[in-house]
Amino acid sequence: MSLAEKLLERTLVYRLWQAPFAADKFAPVVAHNDLATVRRVLDVGCGPGTNTAFFPHAEYVGIDINPRYVAWARRRHGREFVVADICTHEFPADHGFDFVLVNSFLHHVNDDEARRILAAVARTLAPGGAAHVLDLVLPEGRSAARWLATHDRGKFARSLARWRELFAEVFEIDALQPYPLGVFGVPLWNMIYCKGRAKR
Repeated sequence: MSLAEKLLERTLVYRLWQAPFAADKFAPVVAHNDLATVRRVLDVGCGPGTNTAFFPHAEYVGIDINPRYVAWARRRHGREFVVADICTHEFPADHGFDFVLVNSFLHHVNDDEARRILAAVARTLAPGGAAHVLDLVLPEGRSAARWLATHDRGKFARSLARWRELFAEVFEIDALQPYPLGVFGVPLWNMIYCKGRAKR
């Protein structure tokens, strides 16, 4: 693990790194959904609870395998956070989620693991619920965004086409939006937002 990766495992460093981009990263979710109507949220790979502020009115559960992140999130936000693997954790059968968020997590895992996670996400959805995935795109051609994607601590940034294929294996796609994320109009990362409902 590189020094940068070790530092990003530190909760404060991770939060400071994410803070300037959190609202812009989340913008497509806001554009495609009325968050005021969301009742039960599951935040998969929640880290230190960065996304909780978007759901002040909803019942919220964060799940992450990093106990340091979860302990910090519990202290900071006073909401429900679970140290567990989404693929093996069992939620009560009658407590499906209408909004399941997977924010910048899947580029850390290979295709087989991504499929397992997406299938687990689909199992947690309440009838009519939707999954919302935000993740890192590997751009074509040389650019700052491609360099950053290839040097990210997540080693599985994917092309737009590959993200679409993976998501469509499990979900009926309601929205698919690529978008840039950067500063002063300069794209530093290419992102994708996918919204979908479990195939029945």
